[in-house]
Amino acid sequence: MHPLPRLLILSALLLGTGAMAAEPGSPEWSRVGDPAHGPASVIGSPAAGCLKGAVALAEDEHAFQVLRPSRNRNWGHPATIRFVGDLARAAKGEGIAGPLLIGDLAQPRGGPMSFGHGSHQNGLDVDIWFRLPARPLSRAEIETPRPVSMVHGTEIDGSTWTPAQARLLELAARAPQVDRIFVNPAIKKAMCRAAPADGDRDWLRKLRPWWGHDEHFHVRLTCPADSPGCERQKPMPEGDGCGAELESWSVKPTWPAPPSRPHRQSRPLPEACAGLFPKG
Repeated sequence: MHPLPRLLILSALLLGTGAMAAEPGSPEWSRVGDPAHGPASVIGSPAAGCLKGAVALAEDEHAFQVLRPSRNRNWGHPATIRFVGDLARAAKGEGIAGPLLIGDLAQPRGGPMSFGHGSHQNGLDVDIWFRLPARPLSRAEIETPRPVSMVHGTEIDGSTWTPAQARLLELAARAPQVDRIFVNPAIKKAMCRAAPADGDRDWLRKLRPWWGHDEHFHVRLTCPADSPGCERQKPMPEGDGCGAELESWSVKPTWPAPPSRPHRQSRPLPEACAGLFPKG
C-alpha cells in the first residue's frame, strides 16, 4: 500500500477515537449543551455510560425546584423525570412541607462530569436534598443553595432530621422503579430502628450506606425496558441490610465525607457513546 493511503487511514482511525473526547477526567462531555436526538436510551452504567434522547427536568415551583441550573445537569431518561414528579406529588399529598430540592441528574448526553460525581453518567441517577424549605427558594438561593446536614458524628442530628425526611426517603425507596438509594450510614441506621420489626421491611434493603450523603440522598433507577444497552447493577444482598453489613460502617469515618478528589474515569465508555459525542 502507498504510504499516503496508509497515513489517511491511520488519521481517520485516530479522529474516530478522538471524537469521543472522553479521556479520564475530560470536561468535554460537560461542554455539550443539548441532548442527542432520537428515542430515549440508557447506554452503559452509572459510572461509565451516556444517554440518548434525554429530557430536561423542568421546574414545578410548588412541587420541586431544580438547584444550580447553570450547571446544566438537570437531564435524565424520561423514567427518571417521571420519578421526580411522582415523588414530589406523593410527598405533597402526604403533607410534607416545602418544594423538594432536586440536585444533579445528568448532563444532556450523560457521560463523565468534570467535577462532583463519578456516577450520574447514564441518566438514571438523581440527588434529592433532605432540606425541606418552608417556601420556594429565590433565583439567587437556587443557584447558591445552602445544604443542611442530617447527621452529626455517627448518629442523626435531632435538630434537623424529622419524620418528614424519614417519610420522604421511604416513599422513594418503595417506588418499584428504584434500584437503590445511597444514604449516610447514620440515616440508614435511623430508618432501620424506626421501621416496625413485624412489618414490611423489604424496602429498607434499597437504602445503601455510603460516605457523605448526609445532606441529600442519591436515587438510582433500574434499567428501563427501552434500553437494551443499559448495564444492570449487581444484585443487593438479601435481607433488610440492618445487621452486620450496617454495623461494619460504625468504625468508618462516614461524616463528614472524605475530601473529594478530581474524578478520574476508571472504566472506558461503551462504544455506542462515541456516536453521541459531537465531532469537530
